Amino acid sequence: MRLNPFRRRRFPGDVTHWPGLFTATIAFFAFVYLPILILIALSFNENRTVTVWTGFSLDWYRVAFANRDIVGAATNSLIIASVASVSATTLATLAALRMASKDRFMGKGAINAVFALPITVPEIVPAVATLMFFASLGFTLGLGTVIIGHIVFCIPFAYLPIRARLEGMDPKIGEAAADLYANPVRAFWRVTLPQLIPGILSGLVLAFIISLDDFVTTFFLGGAGSTTLPIYIFGLVRVGVTPEVNAISSLMLLLSLSLVSLSLFLGRDQNRNTGPG
Repeated sequence: MRLNPFRRRRFPGDVTHWPGLFTATIAFFAFVYLPILILIALSFNENRTVTVWTGFSLDWYRVAFANRDIVGAATNSLIIASVASVSATTLATLAALRMASKDRFMGKGAINAVFALPITVPEIVPAVATLMFFASLGFTLGLGTVIIGHIVFCIPFAYLPIRARLEGMDPKIGEAAADLYANPVRAFWRVTLPQLIPGILSGLVLAFIISLDDFVTTFFLGGAGSTTLPIYIFGLVRVGVTPEVNAISSLMLLLSLSLVSLSLFLGRDQNRNTGPG
């Protein structure tokens, strides 16, 4: 019996051939994404009763854009996300440059681990801790406290892509700049920063997404005049789900997917530029 040389060999540890794995995978993705697709579809329902489909309509999107409360909440979300992402990315860039340096100092490994701590700790823990901190100092909760909380929470998400970009950079380029009599400042602006920009932009977009979609930190640190879209949607859902809620959620989903795609594109461009050859 001749064996087909082009036939893929199966190994005992190859999980791709386990029985039922394909069905379980399909069921998993259906469980995760099917409700989202249903939500998007129902946002175009002309009937106010969500579960009764009577026809296609864009009225609920027009209602959402005409609602001053929704526009105000969206404006707050964009302001908070913009300020928090830019500030967090700036601090994360400075921290990544310092941590990527060849200098050795006490506690460097511990500090590097602390940057990833907010990602692993449940978000409610730093949110409550920050609330107690502001309360002990007598701060009035509002837009400012939310921005500060978002900056702190977003720093690790901006730090990781920037640090990964720095680790993928060839250190010989900086040495070559020094050999050409470039001082450290000039070498940074002319050599290091242009190569670091894809990682900075990727971290900026990721931090913007995290801040835009955040609910827990905003819920605890927000006050009068600091209602964001996630908080506003939560208030609407407590009364009852309407096509207007579906329309707002669909718009936020579209924006988040666009930003995630942009972040992935920047990451792919970053990996291509740091590849061999």
